[in-house]
Amino acid sequence: MDFAESVEHQELRRSVGAITDKYGPAYYAERAVAHQPTTELWQDLADHGFIGINLPQQYGGGGAGMTELAMVCEETAAHGCPQLLLLVSSAISGELLAKYGTDEQRREWLPRMASGTKVVFAITEPDAGSNSHRISTTARRSGDDYLLTGTKYYISGVDEAAALIVVARTGRDESTGAARMSLFLVPTDAAGLVEQRLPVGISVPEKQFTLHFDNVRLPADSLIGIENEGFRHVFDGLNPERITGAAVCIGIGRFAIERGASYARTRSVWGSPIGGYQGISHPLAKAKIEIDLAAVMTAKAAWLYENGLPAGEAANIAKYAAAEAAAAGVDQAIQIHGGNGLSTEFGLLPQWGLARLLRIAPVSREMILNYVAQHSLRLPKSY
Repeated sequence: MDFAESVEHQELRRSVGAITDKYGPAYYAERAVAHQPTTELWQDLADHGFIGINLPQQYGGGGAGMTELAMVCEETAAHGCPQLLLLVSSAISGELLAKYGTDEQRREWLPRMASGTKVVFAITEPDAGSNSHRISTTARRSGDDYLLTGTKYYISGVDEAAALIVVARTGRDESTGAARMSLFLVPTDAAGLVEQRLPVGISVPEKQFTLHFDNVRLPADSLIGIENEGFRHVFDGLNPERITGAAVCIGIGRFAIERGASYARTRSVWGSPIGGYQGISHPLAKAKIEIDLAAVMTAKAAWLYENGLPAGEAANIAKYAAAEAAAAGVDQAIQIHGGNGLSTEFGLLPQWGLARLLRIAPVSREMILNYVAQHSLRLPKSY
């Protein structure tokens, strides 16, 4: 087992960091407060091959794996500009299209995604929450087409995307009555699709939406993968989402802890830097330890996934650990700054808002605990 980072990975981190530094934390904080996307940074990353780093080379991607995509997620966040849609477009949608898309879908969409086009993901519904088996959005046959009807909730970045992958119910298992799901590629300008902005209280660049599908007509070639097998397919997108979500959290934690440490090294109130007080230094040290521990599990989860091994447990644990560590780390950095921690000048509140969001999404900490209790510890299912 080799924990030494390769020269290539070191250079990847430096390159992503250098691009991100051209924009910087102030740029991100300004966009976050205004709820405006960080389009310039995203496109710059795409132009240098980092948005599609995990996509197949034959379709314009970098041909790398989840490890490298996680590094892009981590370094953009560590340099003050976390990119939430890397979780959605590059990780979920990119992986699903690369694995299950038709040749035509791959030829059309993967080169565009590698060049910066976003494809977002729609699974959550108002009345289903974490229970995907209760999804009520349906896609029913109409001649050679499908008619898509239903509502999706808390869908990120629809205003920035050219298309979305929608999880819909296409039937029921005759023996159990369980819903059968399928995946569909839907252009965001499709007739019958209505987008409604969903206001949120935290400051992040990416907007959230409620989507209403009113008999949206889709050609048969909009289906991704095999009809009624979508629930099985979708987990090949959700594990990458958890891994990259963990990576973003690790980057946020690194950024906040360094900001807190830098402030503590220079801020003097009683004649010496406040970082000399254990009440300041110990919480920061604890935050760093927790971020570093989460980083090890994230690297393990990425390695398992890209080697075709079961990654569900590691991906969930990584996401849990990283989100908890990031939220605690940013909170401590804010506390160390005192009133300055709430100042827009120091840019910590947007980082806290995203870290707090990632304790809930893409899967809540409670559902991860349920997963570990049931699957890792073999305890009775609690829900």
